[in-house]
Amino acid sequence: MKEFKSIQKLLSPIRKAIEEYDMIEDGDRIAVGISGGKDSLALLCALSVMRLFLNKKFELVAITIDMGFEGSDFSQIAKLCEDLDVEYHIIPTQIYEIIFNVRQEKSPCSLCARMRRGALHDASKELGCNKIALGHHFDDAVETFMLNLFFEGRIGCFRPVTYLSIKDITMIRPLIYTYEKDIVAFASKEGLPVYKAPCPADGNTERAKMKEFLAPFDKEHPGLYHRVMGAIQRAELDGFHEDRIDQAEKLRRKSENKKSPQ
Repeated sequence: MKEFKSIQKLLSPIRKAIEEYDMIEDGDRIAVGISGGKDSLALLCALSVMRLFLNKKFELVAITIDMGFEGSDFSQIAKLCEDLDVEYHIIPTQIYEIIFNVRQEKSPCSLCARMRRGALHDASKELGCNKIALGHHFDDAVETFMLNLFFEGRIGCFRPVTYLSIKDITMIRPLIYTYEKDIVAFASKEGLPVYKAPCPADGNTERAKMKEFLAPFDKEHPGLYHRVMGAIQRAELDGFHEDRIDQAEKLRRKSENKKSPQ
């Protein structure tokens, strides 16, 4: 199986999330939603490695929902899956045609996300999976919380673990403690075959704007993201728990102290 020299920085927070939220159990067959972005590819690599030492026996299935963009090429992702000894399935859809040509949506992201989720849920069930692993990370959780607050006027965020009774399938987010900067570094160092879909809305979403909005505040007030996550967990919001962030915050402060001049 393919080896990664720089994966250790991902494995520790992922294992912490898996153990604290009981994300993986013996006998699980887990579908990993592969968009082709850095997050889902990094998650796939990490879970494939964790099969070797996690005290749980589980299977992985990589699934890409092909939205129907012209010229889509997932061959490099297929090669990575082969190297990782993970079965790979590409599910063809007409999502692009429906959203952009038929409906001509001016704000396509919400509908697109729902359609992709539905296709992923159906494909996962058909392939015999009882869980789906998604690549949402620490930064995503904070930004989702802020998006819900700013644009919907509600206190909410996705959960680390969510059971969908209608589909009888469980969603897990093993990257919930993993920082985006560490994923970026891993993807770059290991040369992951990141696939950038030619979506007309890419880079012009509310999420991208929120990330840009928060960046200067986080720079001026270091630890902003951790304080927001702490608030989410102290409120036990959507399955989070207060004590789960304490260790991450201590590690961050310890890291900052090491960098500070004596």
